[in-house]
Amino acid sequence: MRHPMMSVLEQNPVLPAVKDAGRLEACLAQPAGVVFLLCGDILNIDRLIDRVHQAGKYAVVHADLVAGLAPREIAVDFLHRCGADGIISTRPMLLRRGRELGMLTVLRVFAIDSKAVSNLGRETEGGMPDVIEILPGTLCKVLHRLSRELPVPLIAGGLLSDKADVLAALGAGALCVSASDESLWAL
Repeated sequence: MRHPMMSVLEQNPVLPAVKDAGRLEACLAQPAGVVFLLCGDILNIDRLIDRVHQAGKYAVVHADLVAGLAPREIAVDFLHRCGADGIISTRPMLLRRGRELGMLTVLRVFAIDSKAVSNLGRETEGGMPDVIEILPGTLCKVLHRLSRELPVPLIAGGLLSDKADVLAALGAGALCVSASDESLWAL
């Protein structure tokens, strides 16, 4: 079943990714309707999510990067209770729990070698994410191949440094890109 936030992702070719809570306000000034939160801890993540919502945007939290959270399903329950609209993780079990709670699920994959890329199909068998984020996002040949082979859309992230990188990733079949480089947020 297609997650309702997919249409928002399709309308936003660049998703701001915030690695430092101090940069959140700059991110919220951008037109994208979704924010990737790659920062925070168990004491402030609820406030960061609330701030994203106050700006009229969806908050998708990288569960693996919230300080103080264990890599357990209860962490997803905690983020859901804090108001997160979606989660990002490298751990399929966390994404399965996110799907059960109705959250957008993003599997983050580091395509560091051919084995990592070939194992991707097996990693998604246990619980299909809504989207897969391939890092680094500058791997256009890999993006092109995976966008044809995998049954879910891809988000390209990591190492994107200019408009040409964004256009190349989109042209290779990525649904959108996530970028922490603020110069890319307004593209």
